[in-house]
Amino acid sequence: MTQFSRRRFVSAAMVGAASVGVALGSGRSTLAQAESPRGLTLRGNEFLLDGEPFRILSGAFHYFRTHPKDWRDRLLRMRAMGLNTVETYVAWNFHQPYEKKADFTGWRDVAAFVRTADEAGLKVIVRPGPYICAEWDFGGLPAWLLKNKDAPLRRSDPAYERAVDTWFAELLPRFVDLQATRGGPVIAMQVENEYGSYDDDHAHLEHLRDTMRAQGIDSLLFCSNGASQEALEAGSLPDLLSTVNFAGDPTGPFAELRKFQPDKPLFCTEFWDGWFDHWGERHHTTDPAQTAADVRKILEAGASINFYMAVGGTNFGWDAGANLHGSAYQPTVTSYDYDSPISESGELTEKFHKVREVLAEYTTLPNTPLPATPRRMPAQKITVRESLPLMKSLDVLSGAPVHHTNPVHMEALGQPHGLIHYRTRVRGPQGTRRLRITGLGDRALVYGDGWRIGTFDRNQPSHTVDFTVSGASSTLDLLVDPTGRVNFGQGLNDPKGISGQVLLDDAELRDWEIRRLPLDDLSALKFGSGSTPTGPAFHRARIHVDTPADGFLAFPGWDKGMVWLNGFALGRYWSLGPQVTLYAPSHLWRRGRNELVVLEMERTGDGIEVRSAPDIG
Repeated sequence: MTQFSRRRFVSAAMVGAASVGVALGSGRSTLAQAESPRGLTLRGNEFLLDGEPFRILSGAFHYFRTHPKDWRDRLLRMRAMGLNTVETYVAWNFHQPYEKKADFTGWRDVAAFVRTADEAGLKVIVRPGPYICAEWDFGGLPAWLLKNKDAPLRRSDPAYERAVDTWFAELLPRFVDLQATRGGPVIAMQVENEYGSYDDDHAHLEHLRDTMRAQGIDSLLFCSNGASQEALEAGSLPDLLSTVNFAGDPTGPFAELRKFQPDKPLFCTEFWDGWFDHWGERHHTTDPAQTAADVRKILEAGASINFYMAVGGTNFGWDAGANLHGSAYQPTVTSYDYDSPISESGELTEKFHKVREVLAEYTTLPNTPLPATPRRMPAQKITVRESLPLMKSLDVLSGAPVHHTNPVHMEALGQPHGLIHYRTRVRGPQGTRRLRITGLGDRALVYGDGWRIGTFDRNQPSHTVDFTVSGASSTLDLLVDPTGRVNFGQGLNDPKGISGQVLLDDAELRDWEIRRLPLDDLSALKFGSGSTPTGPAFHRARIHVDTPADGFLAFPGWDKGMVWLNGFALGRYWSLGPQVTLYAPSHLWRRGRNELVVLEMERTGDGIEVRSAPDIG
């Protein structure tokens, strides 16, 4: 195999400068230009970029997990680490949460992200899915695909592929002129994502490949999979580059890749330099020195690398995903710091410095000072002075209810996120009966005639709640609090709300009044002062800020809820941990008065803390 020598490979910025030189007529003949294909190509076991040897030194940075005003800052930190390329997924549901025209403005302007990367001296690898995993809600697929909760996904199903084709027709043309084949920064794109861990429907992969080509994508295409023959066989196409994803020592994974694909470059498209967290579990970290040692082995093997993640991010709002471990449901925390070299809030960690030392042996580092840690808010405590019970605000938040004979899951009603409320009236008298729910996603607060009488959780499917119908009738309310949709494996069809039955003993309850509570706009809430209600309730606090900076919000004594800062949904907190603080970027704060709204589902603490440093466990 061709071995890569140290310092042989130019940076993306140097390649870009060379390309500009050609365009300006820097001495290379027209014939020489014609003989060197533009973009990223393969020559045996090495990559060529515009005809010159190129090692991909890349890092994952998800534009949808970082405020757009911080994109440039984080990209420059990646360059300072020694990287020449940035890799990003495209989260379909970030652009099209509702079944209407996709949004590519503001934060969702992925083309602007690519151009910003180019300005920072980085080439770009795009992984457009349509499925991305990424510990992101539903693996990036839009919730409206689950209108039919059993709909086929990620396979050769006509309805699914039509939806994907429509989405790609909106998305992919935005990258066409940004490809390196046209003089832009995009050097490669992925077909699907780790498909060998899900299915072996090669016809579906071929359909995605052909759709991408038909939309003008002429860049290098690749399939990335787990490092086993089974995954590589199931998730690859013979005409595309195959790559592998792994953590730790590369020897075994690269041997598997070389066995499967003996005549193409070695590329680890996800070198897992950290890991993600679930609520109620320990916080994951990896040893910086060991990470750097493994990176050295990858580079000594002559391989290319993409750090997953290079830049930590945040699952803002409702966008954290979940996993299934057997039948156990495991929701992911709000932070996606991932123990990355560049933290969720932009800090250059010990891992950054250790890895940078290794990369310096294989590339020329930028001759600029390292960026400083972003500015932090001073610590302070905020008092909550106004509150409002959620159950008294159903009509304000949802408008007119819909009526169904049986409970209907959230996605069937066109709702991608938030809470959902179910109400029925049960004829009596019946005495005390056992209430249970099937198909719950994921936690339900139970009320009988306005009084809280219990809680259901999907991880306790046999749990029952006593419900007493003593008079002519009683009102049953179920307020369902979903967490993330499953983002990996065979459990992707994970509808929220109630997709099964509500049973009183063995009798199915019918005739439901359902209120959708997406909580996209809280401006109509009428807060009042006085005693603080227990959850579920909204609480509002005001905070004065002299100079906006990054802050970290903590909720001591609170239990579980969602937080909005000046109308922006920061994400979920939960006393289960390990995450303690929520990251509030500087750009979400205003000079002067700021508003915090907290939806607490259970108990309310004494106040809210703004801290000057993160605590994610």
